[in-house]
Amino acid sequence: MDNLTVAIQAGGKSSRMGTDKSFVPFLGRPMIEVVRERVEGLGDELILITNTPEPYATLGLPMFGDDYPDTGPLGGIYTAIRHARNPHVLIVACDMPWLNRPLLEYLAGLRETADIVVPRWDKFPEPLHAVYSQTCLEPIREKLAAGMLKITAFYGRVSVRFVDRPEIERFDPQGRSFVNVNTPDDLAAQQR
Repeated sequence: MDNLTVAIQAGGKSSRMGTDKSFVPFLGRPMIEVVRERVEGLGDELILITNTPEPYATLGLPMFGDDYPDTGPLGGIYTAIRHARNPHVLIVACDMPWLNRPLLEYLAGLRETADIVVPRWDKFPEPLHAVYSQTCLEPIREKLAAGMLKITAFYGRVSVRFVDRPEIERFDPQGRSFVNVNTPDDLAAQQR
């Protein structure tokens, strides 16, 4: 898709995994490679958000470290939007190996309808599986500056298009897209 940047967030501390989640083998390959394959070619730009670029050098992707270090996922979202060369950014996490390409395409196709297009499985938004417009930059920056790091804290300042379960189920009936692998037990369960 033209005018769409895809950003993979690989900035977490992986404390529950005990090692960098990006490089944990998933079905025989580093998880970051599985995620990259699922989003490759979805937009006309693919970037990686990480504060440790060295291990990712083999991917050959443009990489950006957090503009606001130690601000968690919200800081990573800000960094991705700020460095994207397109007006919209699809952001995914490096620990979501079951990303569903048709669902991602559907979300991206709605990008002109709101400042954020975010799936909501049950009652909870999935902000690391969402499309953000450049309009979000200033509201996010204000929250970061105020130390308010909850991702949804700035939602009231922008237009949000929630994609709810009935829409999601057309592409992903079980909601597997939103499974993230945080612990060795999660990894074992998902590989079964």
